Amino acid sequence: MSVQYLLVTKRLGLRNWIKRDLKPYVAMNQDADVMQFFPHLMTPDQSEKSFGRMLQHYIDHGYTFFAVDLLDEDAFIGFIGLVNTRFESHFTPCVEIGWRIAKKYWGQGLAPEGAIACLDYAFSELNLNRVYSFTPVSNFPSERVMQKIGMRRMGTFNHPLVPDHALEEHLLYQIDR
Repeated sequence: MSVQYLLVTKRLGLRNWIKRDLKPYVAMNQDADVMQFFPHLMTPDQSEKSFGRMLQHYIDHGYTFFAVDLLDEDAFIGFIGLVNTRFESHFTPCVEIGWRIAKKYWGQGLAPEGAIACLDYAFSELNLNRVYSFTPVSNFPSERVMQKIGMRRMGTFNHPLVPDHALEEHLLYQIDR
């Protein structure tokens, strides 16, 4: 089956989601290491609903957390992309850049590589002026990706979707066009 990529980097193809992505996406969301900075593992039903939201977000906005393939292996490795935030805070409404990569592919610079392509797309094709990213204060690997792609730390905030939880306090980063 031929896959049409929306963005391509040296090693990655970013695209809209297809049915065959669901099974590895569910598995990734049930990996305790991948989900260590989330309040809980995602059930298969939660992953399926998330999958549907990403598809719908692409239909509605022309961007989403894109499914990502490692081109050399023709393998789904996770997602990298852009979404509109689903909560209210002092910096919303906004477009968020985010990523989630299967553990097997960590430590290879894939998240920054894909994120840089997404930022270029955000500024050159979507004409956005600013993009945000956020993560729990303890998520040093994700913060490092934010730094590598040129984002600057703007402070912290309490994430309204994880109140009264150890992961409630989040770092806030932004980058301007």
